[in-house]
Amino acid sequence: MLMHFIKKEIWLMAAKTLIIYYSWSGTTKRAAQALANQVDADVVELTVAPQTFSSDMFATSDVAKTQLRTGDLPTLTSALPDFDQYTTILVGGPVWSSMVATPVRSLLTKLAMYTGTVAPFYTDAGTAGDYEQDFAGLIPQVTVKSGLEVNGQSADQLTAWIQTVMG
Repeated sequence: MLMHFIKKEIWLMAAKTLIIYYSWSGTTKRAAQALANQVDADVVELTVAPQTFSSDMFATSDVAKTQLRTGDLPTLTSALPDFDQYTTILVGGPVWSSMVATPVRSLLTKLAMYTGTVAPFYTDAGTAGDYEQDFAGLIPQVTVKSGLEVNGQSADQLTAWIQTVMG
């Protein structure tokens, strides 16, 4: 029993978590910060070139739809860490037209061979649609845990989700 406890403690000490997110309006950034207050994690904000998206929601939606139609996803300008150093990656982003936002899609192409656990958290204006199914479908060979739709959850709800993801 003591050895089991020691092995679990060693694993927990070695386990590293990454919170990586894209935030168009600041809402997902606030969610990422709330999660970071609940778990010891490295935090990375995904960025794209400044002129990629408009400050207008409808114009941004049109750009994203064109990106999806053409497959020309935005290039990420943020420095990305070595994902293999993490056992769990929490990926945050807004829901765009009931789907994963295109900057997050760009990230997921880079996670295709990741061997740890990924879990999405996402913000929306009331219509998440099939976000989690879309997310998991973009990285089918990766272990994807149930996500968290963030709509002003309490710290207790965030903690409960983190415990579910991290086991």
